[in-house]
Amino acid sequence: MTEQLLFGGAFSLELPVNRNDMSVVRQIPDNQEVFAHPQTDQSLIIELMEEVETQQPDEHAIKTHFEDLATVNGSASSNIIQTEEITPNEISLHEAGSCWYILGEQSIAKFKETAKNLVQIHMGLIRVPKYSTDVLITLNDPINISTESSSHHAVPTSAVRWNSGDFKRALQSIKLLDPGVFGV
Repeated sequence: MTEQLLFGGAFSLELPVNRNDMSVVRQIPDNQEVFAHPQTDQSLIIELMEEVETQQPDEHAIKTHFEDLATVNGSASSNIIQTEEITPNEISLHEAGSCWYILGEQSIAKFKETAKNLVQIHMGLIRVPKYSTDVLITLNDPINISTESSSHHAVPTSAVRWNSGDFKRALQSIKLLDPGVFGV
C-alpha cells in the first residue's frame, strides 16, 4: 500500500501499489477518482457526493447510495450481504460524522452488453456533515464474468487481486488535507 493524493492534493489515502490511474486513459468527472487493477477487472472509485438527505439513521444513507449504484449500473439483481458501522476512532478523516461499510453483490453488464457479470461491491461511506458531503469509496470486484462479456479473459495466476483488507485500509486511511476543495 502506498499513499495516493486525490482531488488535486485535497485528500490522501493508501491504495495497493498495483493500480492504474484511469484519468490518464479517459476523462473522469471532477468529483471522482478512479483506479483500476492492471490485471483483473477490479476498479476502485472515490467520489465526493452531495450529502444524502434522510430522516433515517446514517445506515440508511449508505443503502441509498448502494441502491443508486445498482440503478446506474442497470443491475439485474442487487443484494446487500453485510452492513457494518466503522467507529470514528478507526478512521483517519477527523471531520467524519459517521462511517459505514456495505458488502453486496450486483448482476451487471459492462458497456451496455447483454451478458451479465456477478460483481461483489465493497462500499464505504464517510459522512462529513460539516461540508454537507458524503465521501463514497467503492471497490468493484467481479467474481463471475460471463463468457460472453468483453471482460472475459484469463487472469494470470501471478495476479495479486485486491481484497477486502485492501479496501478497508483505503477507507480507514483517507485524510482531508485541504478543505478548500469544498469551496470554503
